[in-house]
Amino acid sequence: MTISSRVTLAFVLALPALAQVTTSQYDNARTGATLNEKLLTPQNVNVKQFGKLGAFKVDGPVYAQPLFLPNVEVPGKGTHDVLFVATEHDSVYAFDANRPGDPPLWKVSFLDKSRGVRPLSEDMVDCPFIRPEVGITSTPVIDVKTGTLYILARTMIPHKVGDDEYFQHLHALAITTGVEKFGGPKLITASVPGRGAGRSNRQVPFDPLRENPRAALTLANNNVYLAWASSCDVDPYHGWVMAYDPQTLAQKAVLNVDPDGSEAGIWLSDTGPAVDSEGNLYVPTGNGTFDATSGGRDYGDSVLKLDGSSLAIHDYFTPFDQADILAGDSDVGSSGPTLLPDQPGPHRHLLLQPTKHSILYVIDRDQMGKFHTDHDAIVQRIKMAGAGLGAMAYWNGHAFFAASDDYLRSYAIKNGQLTPIRSSAMKFVTSGATPSISADGNKNAIVWALSTKTWDGPDNKPAVLYAFDATKLGQAIYTSEQNSQRDRAAFATRFAIPVVVNGRVYFGTRGEVEVYGLLK
Repeated sequence: MTISSRVTLAFVLALPALAQVTTSQYDNARTGATLNEKLLTPQNVNVKQFGKLGAFKVDGPVYAQPLFLPNVEVPGKGTHDVLFVATEHDSVYAFDANRPGDPPLWKVSFLDKSRGVRPLSEDMVDCPFIRPEVGITSTPVIDVKTGTLYILARTMIPHKVGDDEYFQHLHALAITTGVEKFGGPKLITASVPGRGAGRSNRQVPFDPLRENPRAALTLANNNVYLAWASSCDVDPYHGWVMAYDPQTLAQKAVLNVDPDGSEAGIWLSDTGPAVDSEGNLYVPTGNGTFDATSGGRDYGDSVLKLDGSSLAIHDYFTPFDQADILAGDSDVGSSGPTLLPDQPGPHRHLLLQPTKHSILYVIDRDQMGKFHTDHDAIVQRIKMAGAGLGAMAYWNGHAFFAASDDYLRSYAIKNGQLTPIRSSAMKFVTSGATPSISADGNKNAIVWALSTKTWDGPDNKPAVLYAFDATKLGQAIYTSEQNSQRDRAAFATRFAIPVVVNGRVYFGTRGEVEVYGLLK
């Protein structure tokens, strides 16, 4: 056994007792909850004892959720708790998570001045939602067993003569050094039979310019899953899901969810697809063509249950008013799914799906309901006060969510039914908030949420961090504006999600990652 192998093995064996964040929203059920937080409680998270500890400066906006691993042996630099950060400038950083302000332990750039490789711009993609550069948007994922960080990055090469070139690559980086592994990076390519967007050659190719990845990378079933939608609904685009081997980077499966139509993108507002205990992958789609009920292959405005190996569609749910949803640009797949733990009663396996048309669907994962012309064959249909642009979080028999221009709300879950019981005293403007929960098992739970950039708002709005007692909501027990001179965050990106680990709260902004915790 080599020295590096012994280090990796020791690192893996040490992990079970230590907190880690290796994927979006803490786990593949996308519960949005970490249950081993011992330091932060509703009693000590207040403006006197808690605040901003510093920040990690980076070279671009951070949309991807930061990830965290403890006790990483960095060659020549010792053992560190490491925070991994990716930016729209196509850079990846590894920081000592406990030392905000320190330089990175390592940094990798996917750009190459000598070859003219650069990030895309908002003008190239015809969309101002991510600006001024478009590089790494989707949250990476970490394979602890092999010590590998997987990242999906966009780049391009401009040409004075001829067409510009656009690329998307899957990168596999060593967590200790940032060095590429497994022969990476892997160029993303794909093509499926279909008539989508008027294709005359009966083939629908993956378009690296028009396909925009926002959904988090997912690791399960010995696969790395990637998914795409578009930038600002700029045609032609499709909803794609692809599976890659994590140790060879070979493409193993490809699904286009609307091969004979278009626009059934997989948005999820920067959250992640979900995976159940049997390895099934759950992927909601946005607007687009739907004809599955008449023998077609297009699944716009649906929630899909996919085979974890082949990506075959095992089951699905599509609302009875799908045509109206499509006409109103009111995507079912504007938010990510949340899988609940097993429930008592007739519907043991539930999925929560907030939508852009202000409906929260509670779906039985064992019988998802498919499509009916006059009703939804699901467990529950709940009207929300605003659009769903994020994902729900779950803790101790309760679900939490802040729809757009609405309050943060708590729903009690009993016998497979959701009942709203509490709300915050303040509203979250567009785009609402994806909550993050820290707790010590079933006690000391705090709901964290960010007020971020609105879709059409200025780029100079500071992010605002809120903390609520999960058992009460109501007034926030802390906000980063209570002592703004000390605690104010940098300018906000959209859809940012707080990450809580080891008594610290981290989140990305337009040029740094903020660090909050107990004050000395």
